[in-house]
Amino acid sequence: MSLGGGTWQRLTAVVLVMAVAAGCTGHGQGAGGGNDEDLLRNHDWTQMPGTTARNDILRVSALDRHIVEQDSSGGQPNPPLNLAGPHLRSDGDFTVTARMSGVGDDDGDSWLRLYGRVPVIYDEWRQERPSLRVGVTADGQVKVQIWDGEGDEPATSKDFDCGCFGTVTLAVSSIGDTFRVKADGRRLGTVQDPGVFAEGTVWFGLEADAGEDERREGWRLTQLTARAESGDSLRVIKAPQLRQEQSDDSLRARAADVGRPFDVGAALAENPLLTDSRYRALAGSQFSTLTPENAFKPQFLHPRRGVYDFRDADLLVRFARANDMKVHAHTLVWHEALPNWMRENDDPEEVRRTMLRHIAMVAGHFRGKVAEWDVVNEPMSDDEKSYTNGDHGLRSEQSPWFEAMGEEYIDEAFRAAHRADPKARLFLNEYGVEEEGERWDALYDLVKRLKERGVPIDGVGFQNHEYAPGDRIDPETFRSHVRDLAELGVQARVSEMDVPIGEDEEDGQHTQADEMAGKLRVCLEEPNCTSFSTWGFTDRYGSTADTKIYPPRTADSLPWDAALRPKLAYERLLEAFDEA
Repeated sequence: MSLGGGTWQRLTAVVLVMAVAAGCTGHGQGAGGGNDEDLLRNHDWTQMPGTTARNDILRVSALDRHIVEQDSSGGQPNPPLNLAGPHLRSDGDFTVTARMSGVGDDDGDSWLRLYGRVPVIYDEWRQERPSLRVGVTADGQVKVQIWDGEGDEPATSKDFDCGCFGTVTLAVSSIGDTFRVKADGRRLGTVQDPGVFAEGTVWFGLEADAGEDERREGWRLTQLTARAESGDSLRVIKAPQLRQEQSDDSLRARAADVGRPFDVGAALAENPLLTDSRYRALAGSQFSTLTPENAFKPQFLHPRRGVYDFRDADLLVRFARANDMKVHAHTLVWHEALPNWMRENDDPEEVRRTMLRHIAMVAGHFRGKVAEWDVVNEPMSDDEKSYTNGDHGLRSEQSPWFEAMGEEYIDEAFRAAHRADPKARLFLNEYGVEEEGERWDALYDLVKRLKERGVPIDGVGFQNHEYAPGDRIDPETFRSHVRDLAELGVQARVSEMDVPIGEDEEDGQHTQADEMAGKLRVCLEEPNCTSFSTWGFTDRYGSTADTKIYPPRTADSLPWDAALRPKLAYERLLEAFDEA
């Protein structure tokens, strides 16, 4: 995005000083101004993924988180940021100072990233927004990268010779539309600034690249301060309170009056939860249960072999506890959202051990903290041939678990989850089984076989993604499937409902409202249906957005629109509760 002079009436100056002295002991100096605000001490960095805090020093380790596409290709970098820690609000020029130790060691790059706006994370995609990334490379160079919010890759990337090793001090000043880069007071050059911090906010991220040595210890952040310049104001903002004000006029209040245990929920994402106050208020006041949209998936919390980081997932659990919400944890075993290392081994026994270790570690970490688990997600095949010649319709393509163990992987997964978290209810979650046909028949037969083998499966989640008019299902068909499960002693839930409306679809808002309210009524009327959840709740962050363009075009698929205004679907959901 390009900014005219009028936008820059308040010249944003960001001076980043990263103490990096190859044998140098002096600190880099900013442009002069107000008092320094210490951002490291007396602030919470314990929830920063990939870091360990001790004695006001942060050790930054390599997570190497990536987001793979649905077909397991690609690997878009997904570095973390400190959502639950301090960020800045400025109405003008300011300086940020950081000291880094253990950089330029030939094992990997060391980075500080300053976000003007935090990224949006979808199921298989990350939307980059304006940010500045500055760091020291393994060969001692200083690199500056700038994202302008118009693409995945940096709009600008520039290297500067520095010879920076050990402990280093950098300065990056944004004056008007130019970043000026210094190392230990020595000017390296300039980089064009497209207005990264035009909104006056700065969020912090820390990254360490593993390089060729997976055992690399990372680097250390020993100082982080901020200072207002030229008389402008600068405030250090702490993370918001997680507890939200409750309302008697909400979906969760209606659910509490059903007369039996019944929950209404939505999939939630941690980035908007901590950075968008309206999203946070609705999430905490409208729903009695939450499903983590991404934070519990392997590529997010188990990105490297033997390396787990639960900070983002823990944040969602903390939010749920603060607002008396249940957590429906999603998901332990899936063929998607796997880090690349989980697909590298072809030895069936090693694949089995990998799955069981992952379940034991993740379900064990959250033991007693979550109410339910999606143990196995989407095991049914999309290939019609899988439903012929006596096959059971299970997905074999791209599933390392089925390839290694066959159907038994499902038994093993549920038994392992029960061992790790014996009080949690355990679900199998699937799409396209609301309608009649071979997919539903095969799923029903699978559940029946699991029950006959004594597998501890408690329920089935019907995703109810209605992406096109052909996906719209008569509620009575859905009801018959819920009742079929009841005969097996198995619960049901609507787990991920969304109903995208096409631009040319007449009376789309009424259709959307009818579809959602119709499925909710079935759940309220069938005793074994325990909850109703949508996949997200606002189009502002809905995963059905058109990601073929950048930035993505929001869809019309959820009960609140992109401006967080309730739609007709929300009103009809309230009415369905009132009629129960």
